[in-house]
Amino acid sequence: MPLDPICKKIISRDTEYFSDYGGKNYYFCSSECKHKFDALEKSVIRLKRNLSEKEKISFGKLKRDIIKPGICTLCGACAASCEYITIKDEKPELIGPCKACGVCYYQCPRTITTEEGLIGSFRYAYAAQSAIPEIKGQDGGVVTSLLLYALDEGLIDCAVVTVHSEEEPWKPVPIVAKTREEILKSSGSIYSHSMTLEALMSAVKQGMNSVAFVGTSCNIDAVTKMQKSSYGFLHLFMRAKVLKLGLFCMDTFAYEGIKAVLESYGITLDNVDAMKIRKGKFEVALKDGKEHIFKLSEFDEYRSSSCRFCTDLTAENSDISFGGVGSPRGYTTVLARSAIGYEIFNEAIDNGYIEARQLTDDELEKVLNLAKMKKVQMYDLHRRQKT
Repeated sequence: MPLDPICKKIISRDTEYFSDYGGKNYYFCSSECKHKFDALEKSVIRLKRNLSEKEKISFGKLKRDIIKPGICTLCGACAASCEYITIKDEKPELIGPCKACGVCYYQCPRTITTEEGLIGSFRYAYAAQSAIPEIKGQDGGVVTSLLLYALDEGLIDCAVVTVHSEEEPWKPVPIVAKTREEILKSSGSIYSHSMTLEALMSAVKQGMNSVAFVGTSCNIDAVTKMQKSSYGFLHLFMRAKVLKLGLFCMDTFAYEGIKAVLESYGITLDNVDAMKIRKGKFEVALKDGKEHIFKLSEFDEYRSSSCRFCTDLTAENSDISFGGVGSPRGYTTVLARSAIGYEIFNEAIDNGYIEARQLTDDELEKVLNLAKMKKVQMYDLHRRQKT
């Protein structure tokens, strides 16, 4: 005897209330139950139609990312949204053809699929570049230009930034930059971790009332906790306003490790003009104009252990986030998050320091895809530990 899927009553197949869905007949005790079922299935069909315009996601992806690593909560959302998924032996199982509509994956509470879930909340997304000819920064040089605008206008007293060590080329050194020249020296990315919090504490202790702080997500998170802490730091941070400028970050590597890999190819750091990680490659431009491209895997053993546990690509707790993902070469992707971040960025545009346009949907999708990779790497870690 069939079971009414709405009220769970056992009924006869002779009932006048039934519906066909996905090639299967469903039977109901009343018109009310049939109406509820039909309305629900129309919603599912509409959802599937909307998702079909996005990337194809099959049950296999749900199995790889969530079920196999043991992260499934057994909430039943996947089975409730697809007639070909059932719960068997305390695991979701596919019992029919999968059309890769993505509904099961998008309903799962353990997957991360929304923009906010992947890159945090933001007011506006831009593709931007510096409008100042002398700036040769990473990607579009936008962070440097924004800092110069804030300093020139007296909006900040100083900026906590990272520069190259004069004694050891490409070794990161955090400083409290108070002049235009010091800010210009900080232009460009360094792929080794910089302990910028010491410099920030120094700036606050020096009586700086307004500080721009540039750092990756882990450092931005530390500042956020210090601002909220009642354990010895609150009295310091009540005296200073900190503008948090976050840098997109997928990985950092030990300085000695980068040095060792490059030297194994006959490249010394004092001859390196720029470094860039792009599309799984580590690009190194030399001062003589030559360029060397390495597989990122060559640096794996020197990757910071903490990066294996980080799930924040875009520095979600910052006022503004900056990165090279999504925008064309020579531009910076900018996510204006807080009210003050949005205002100061647009003032820099209005005053001729920065040129910007809206980030397109396709460009934003590239950011979301990389953010998704970073979010699920914890699941990959669990999977590796189980095998």
